[in-house]
Parts: sequence; structure tokens; C-alpha cells
Amino acid sequence: MQYLVIAYDNDNALERRLAVRDAHVEGTRKLMAEGKIINAGALIEDEVMVGSTLLVDFATDDEIDEWLENEPYVKNNVWNMDEFQIVPVKLLPKN
Repeated sequence: MQYLVIAYDNDNALERRLAVRDAHVEGTRKLMAEGKIINAGALIEDEVMVGSTLLVDFATDDEIDEWLENEPYVKNNVWNMDEFQIVPVKLLPKN
């Protein structure tokens, strides 16, 4: 099922974000190659990264849970999980 993920950062998370960004990008690119992450990008305010947005396609809730358990921004308290949103969407087919 396809979802829009909106994840704002915790207050004062920029240093933690930057410290684990490479691991986050590596994991995201791996899941993109598998077709589980369709697209991803940073949320920007005043030219500063303040969160993330992702379009994902996971077959089960267990796959989403596994992704989040291993996601560096979750493990390192970058994303504010109290404001974390996963919204079901239906994306326009590429063809």
C-alpha cells in the first residue's frame, strides 16, 4: 500500500540529523532500489532542513515497522514521532 510520510524533526535535531544523514540516505536509496520508497526529500524552512517527506509502498504494516525500527532518523531521535504522519495515498501510475 502506498503512503505519504511526513516527519518533522525534534527541536534542536539538526546536529543529530547531519551526523546520521549518510546512513539515512544509504538506507533510503536501498529501499528505493527495492521499490519500497518511491521518492523522498527534506522539508525546508528558512533554508534549513526541518523534517522529511517520503512516498512509500510497503506491502504490510510489518514492513513499515521494520523500516522504522532501522531508520537512522528514528533511532537517533531526529524525527519527532509524536508528530509523525503516515497517510494512505493512491499515486498516479507512471504509464
